Amino acid sequence: MRKCGILLPVASLPSSYGIGAFSKEAYQFIDHLKEAGQQYWQILPLGPTGYGDSPYQSFSAFAGNPYFIDLETLIKDGLLTKEECDEADFGDNKNYIDYKAIYDSRFVILRKAFTRWKNALADRAEDPAAQVHTLFEETREYCFYAAVKHHFKEVAWTEWDEDIRLRRPEAVKRYQELLADEILFYEFQQLMFEKQWTALKSYANEQGIRIIGDIPIYVAFDSADAWCHPELFQFNAKNQPTGVAGCPPDAFSATGQLWGNPLYRWDYHRKTGYAWWMRRVEYCFRMYDKVRIDHFRGFAGYYSIPAKEETAMNGVWKKGPGYSLFKQIKEAFGDLDIIAEDLGTLTPDVFRLLDQVGYPGMKVLEFAFNSWERNSYLPMFYDKNCVVYTGTHDNDTLQGWFASISEADRNFAVAYLGAEAVPVEEIHWEFIRLALASVADLVIIPLQDYLGLGSEARINTPSTLGDNWKWRMDADAFDQEIIERCRKLCNLYERK
Repeated sequence: MRKCGILLPVASLPSSYGIGAFSKEAYQFIDHLKEAGQQYWQILPLGPTGYGDSPYQSFSAFAGNPYFIDLETLIKDGLLTKEECDEADFGDNKNYIDYKAIYDSRFVILRKAFTRWKNALADRAEDPAAQVHTLFEETREYCFYAAVKHHFKEVAWTEWDEDIRLRRPEAVKRYQELLADEILFYEFQQLMFEKQWTALKSYANEQGIRIIGDIPIYVAFDSADAWCHPELFQFNAKNQPTGVAGCPPDAFSATGQLWGNPLYRWDYHRKTGYAWWMRRVEYCFRMYDKVRIDHFRGFAGYYSIPAKEETAMNGVWKKGPGYSLFKQIKEAFGDLDIIAEDLGTLTPDVFRLLDQVGYPGMKVLEFAFNSWERNSYLPMFYDKNCVVYTGTHDNDTLQGWFASISEADRNFAVAYLGAEAVPVEEIHWEFIRLALASVADLVIIPLQDYLGLGSEARINTPSTLGDNWKWRMDADAFDQEIIERCRKLCNLYERK
């Protein structure tokens, strides 16, 4: 079946309090998706973020970002007042997220809600533990980690006192008792997150909209996953990484991309039947309807950079788990609805693995128009089993990209599109039309491309820090004119 959807991070939604959330605007966006003839909403990872604000560097693979908790819902539930929320400083720029302002204000507000929630339970003689037992065990590990991290003034777990850094049993017990209320505060956040997200996802499904989530292949070094389960990673005796993740020099960076994530000890995972990965997949498919596996090529072979390197230039390729991981996933869960992000440096082992698993790979139109070569990203080379994007969260918008490419590439693209008479301010619609007209089973278009926005609306520039993950849409940007145009194209190309 031919389907289509829109890519928009939750953080990029408009809202009253500085960052997109599970608020009325999210429900309105779902309504607009339905009106526009879409069947999917693709989002970015929902985990709690730290320094750099990247959803691909989360504090846990099993927790939700408290920034997305809708404060207006907490007001309706009697846990906050509108005056308290309106008085807080969440930043004053409606088009860009002020993460410092959010960080400084959000947890102050949530603590007020937590205190009222806890007091209400006490008034009813209810045990808070009875409320949090529904959380994943790994989610509760994150809550413990977050409480200890707060106790140590938010420094990385590698800088904590040795006894708790190494999770000695007596230290674990002591801190669990010492920080019981703080742990409960983070458990409260996760309860509110899950309650609101479940309601939003259920509403989306009722409207015929399925959610595409994202599994980052790696976890952050400063994370509950690395602290609680060092045996899963390539660490030395002091729990320091011996190698870290990244990718070699490419079109994004002449010195490669040094991500810094710890690498997996794949031999250990294999011996455990990939137990941690099974839990992760279980968690993700409780959260989403369809899942994009980020950096799929890393499962065939991964790029290992010595931990003390300052660039990614001196890494080496090593063999990944290959099909054995996905065979285990299939045996445990059956045939899951998965997209393989097969971008980057692709080698024969990646293509073999993709053939074995049968997942659709990705085609990105912005990669197609190189005037000096014809490549597999051109629509004339597609087969049905793929997902087409005009660009991803790592690419510039269509308008920004088109303005930046060489004249020869631009001329080639215009000729391929047959768009010689199309004004440049309308050229994004021609690329969207090309994607929707392709044979691909699924097409996902970033909302910025439907809106015709330039580089100011770019989500992320790889290998840069400090100016990413900030863009937010105007509340009235996805208007009826654009919605109608979307629906007509979906109908024309029978994506229903």
